[in-house]
Amino acid sequence: MSSPVRPITAAPPGAKSAGHGLAVLLLAISAFVIVTTEFIIVGLLPSLSRDLGISITVAGQLVTLFAFTVMLAGPFLTAMLSHFERKKLFVVILVIFAAANALAAAAPDIWVLGLARFLPALALPVFWGTASETAGELAGPEKAGKAVANVYLGISGAMVLGIPLGTLASTAFGWRGTFWGLSGLSLLMTVLLLVVMPTLARPARVKLAEQARILKDPYFLGNVVLSVIVFTAMFTAYTYLADTLEQIAHIPAGQVGWWLMGFGIVGLAGNWLGGQFVGRGPLLVTAVTSVVLAVGMAATTLVAGSHAWLAVALAVWGIANTALYPICQVRVMQSASHAQALAGTLNVSMANAGIGLGAIIGGSVIQHLGLGAVGYVAAAIAILAVLVTPIVNRVKTRSIA
Repeated sequence: MSSPVRPITAAPPGAKSAGHGLAVLLLAISAFVIVTTEFIIVGLLPSLSRDLGISITVAGQLVTLFAFTVMLAGPFLTAMLSHFERKKLFVVILVIFAAANALAAAAPDIWVLGLARFLPALALPVFWGTASETAGELAGPEKAGKAVANVYLGISGAMVLGIPLGTLASTAFGWRGTFWGLSGLSLLMTVLLLVVMPTLARPARVKLAEQARILKDPYFLGNVVLSVIVFTAMFTAYTYLADTLEQIAHIPAGQVGWWLMGFGIVGLAGNWLGGQFVGRGPLLVTAVTSVVLAVGMAATTLVAGSHAWLAVALAVWGIANTALYPICQVRVMQSASHAQALAGTLNVSMANAGIGLGAIIGGSVIQHLGLGAVGYVAAAIAILAVLVTPIVNRVKTRSIA
C-alpha cells in the first residue's frame, strides 16, 4: 500500500518551502477534523439518545457501526485508491465528510444518522493511510519526519480531545449544531487544500498481495490480536464515559465536557510517554500500561463519589489510555518482517474492531449489570491483554528459534 517517494509537480523555487509547509499544516488540521468526526459521537451519545428517543445502548451502536466499517473497509479501500493523485483524493474525502456531517445534523432518526456515520467511515482509513506519507513528500527528506509527526499530532489530538470537544459543543449548540460545525470545517479544509496543496505525481499501483504475506506470520498475527483486546478494554468503558460521569459521578450535564477535556489534555502526556517508553520493549510496555489502564478504569467507578479522587483516577486512566495508541502502533509495525505500511493500516483496522467490540460489550454490560459495572468489566479485559502478552512473546521466541 505504500509507494516510493514521488516527485512533486514543479513549483516556483521561492514559494515551494512555504507553500508545502502550509499544505502539511492543512493536512494536520484536516486529520484533526476527520478523526474528530469519528470520536466526537461518544460525547454526543447522551444528548442524541434523549433527542431521538432511543436508549444509550442503541445510540452506542453508532460507535460500533463506524468502527467496524473502518475495520472491514480500511485496508482494501486504501489499497484500491492508493494510486490516485493525492490532492484530488483528499479533496474528495473532505467533501464526503462535509456532506455526511450535514446529513447527520439533519437526521430525523437513528437510521439516517447511521447512514451519515457509515459514509465517512469508508473514507477515513483512506485519508489516515495516505496523509502521513504525503506530508513526508511535501516536506522533503530532511523534514519528512517532522511533517509526519505533525499529521499524527492532529490524529492523536482528535482521539483524545474529539470527545470532550463534542460534549462541550453539544452543551452549547446541541448535537445537531456540532455536526453542522464539523460539516463547515470539512468544507473549509476542502477549499484551503484545493487552493494551497500542490498537485503530486500519481503514485504507482502496488499489489496488495505482495505485502499480504505478513498475514502468515504467527508473531504478527499475535500482536494484531493483542491490539484488538487492548482497544476492546479501552472502549468498553470509554464509549460510555460521558454517561458514567453524569449518572454515576453525578457531574452536572453542562460540566461533563470540561471533565472530558481534562481527561483528553492529561492524555496528551500519555501519548508522549508511550512514544518514549515503547522502545524499551513493546510487549512489556503494553503489559505495564494495560495494568495502569485497568487500575484507572476500575478506580473511576470505585471513587466516583469523591470528585477529588475521581479526578486522580481519570488522570491515571487518561494517561494509560492515550499512551496505548502509539505503543500498539509501534508494536504491530515492528512485529512485521516487511510491509510495515500494511501492518500499520491493519493495526488501525483491528483497533477499530476493538472499538466496535468495546461499544457492544459496554452496552451489553449496561443492559444486564448496570452502568456501574462497565469500568470493572473493562478492567478485566485489560488484564486479559496483560495475560496474552507472554503468549505472544513465546510465539516470537519460537519464530526466532
